[in-house]
Amino acid sequence: MKIFNNKKDLKDCLLEYKRNKKTIGFVPTMGALHEGHLSLIEKAAQKNEIVVVSIFVNPTQFDNVEDLKKYPKTIENDIKLLTSVSCDILFSPSVEEIYSANIISEKFDFDGLEHQMEGKFRDGHFDGVGTVVKTLFEIVEPNKAYFGQKDFQQLQIIKKMVEKHHLKVKIKGCPIYREEDGLAMSSRNTRLSTEHREIAPFIHKTLRKVQKKFSTKSISEINKWLENQFKKQPLLKLEYFTIADEKTLKTAKNKESNKQYRAFIAVFAGEIRLIDNIRLKN
Repeated sequence: MKIFNNKKDLKDCLLEYKRNKKTIGFVPTMGALHEGHLSLIEKAAQKNEIVVVSIFVNPTQFDNVEDLKKYPKTIENDIKLLTSVSCDILFSPSVEEIYSANIISEKFDFDGLEHQMEGKFRDGHFDGVGTVVKTLFEIVEPNKAYFGQKDFQQLQIIKKMVEKHHLKVKIKGCPIYREEDGLAMSSRNTRLSTEHREIAPFIHKTLRKVQKKFSTKSISEINKWLENQFKKQPLLKLEYFTIADEKTLKTAKNKESNKQYRAFIAVFAGEIRLIDNIRLKN
């Protein structure tokens, strides 16, 4: 595996592959890698001849300075994991390499996708995501890029950005990778206390029950039921729960037969914020 810290050396290396018509699959990450990341890398390796992984903790997508400071950084272990899978190139730049002197976000219009759910609670988050992903796409110029569906809103926003900026990369969404007890894998899970880690699978279990109720109950009934479930869990604080149209991400009040819906949730387990989602069927 080749490791690059500056974009010029990376681009020079990738140019050789492109001259030889090699397809490039790209997996952008913020490090603290886990099995979920590795599953994305495996998908990329199945469909591409060269796999590039980036590790970059992007400061402009954090609305909470403390969260940025505490975000787990495990670069030595990450490199060990990457050498054990089909990763050809690691790009691990500094903040200065990506942003030069101005650590600020571009402003994006994602046709309203950015104002739903996470956008209501994390000011400027998706401008930060758009800025760094667009920058990385311009550096790597991959054929395909792979993202997990745990961050489903982010996935839809990146697809919208690619469409609106006419970027020549295909975005591939991959299923949520879960622990055996159902908890969606996240780098933040390592920061959970023992008691919060024990109760955290309740989030996915409750979403599974929502999935079952969706065919027989109204959306308002499901919303009330879920809020009551979390009121019984003192270790978990519900930030939001919404059933939304997958395409527009707008909160649904009533079910329509020609639309695809998904349930989205954000929960605090102590100071650690966990998100999850699940597809629903009428």
